[in-house]
Amino acid sequence: MSRIGKQPITVPAGVDVAIDGNTVTVKGPKGELTRSFPEIMIIKREGDDIVVERPDDSREAKAYHGLVRTLIANMVEGTSNGFSKKLQLVGVGYRAALKGKDLEMQLGFSHPVLVQAPENITFEVPSQTEIIVSGPSKEQVGQVAANIRKWRKPEPYKGKGIRYEGEHVRRKLGKAAKGD
Repeated sequence: MSRIGKQPITVPAGVDVAIDGNTVTVKGPKGELTRSFPEIMIIKREGDDIVVERPDDSREAKAYHGLVRTLIANMVEGTSNGFSKKLQLVGVGYRAALKGKDLEMQLGFSHPVLVQAPENITFEVPSQTEIIVSGPSKEQVGQVAANIRKWRKPEPYKGKGIRYEGEHVRRKLGKAAKGD
């Protein structure tokens, strides 16, 4: 039995969950998320909890059990509290600013980089070198943060680039330090 899959998902107050066959819709104060799951899984509501069960012990059912439970738990968590990722800009002249709802970054190119905010995603810029990406979908927040980071990945010699908060960049010695 899957240790994660058999745990029930507690639905907090203020979050509404609708289960229609294998389509789950979660509405909360931070937004609304809908997702369809494989037909093989059984999703039920028992009081204030959501339970994910598998009909048999087939390899496919075992593989989906923990995944489906975690995806539903992330939907409930995201619509009630939301998710966020913090990015840091490291480098001389690297800075970010909000332009309406969109994000404008100076990353050493000859032009500013403009990142448009997808639906349900918000950007915050507490300082010129910090970006906070937040929204109800954990998957979407992570993808948008990865797309922003892709503009300038941290390089190993000077450490310049866009990195996640707390990310450690392994530094390399330059050719001056090699020595024969």
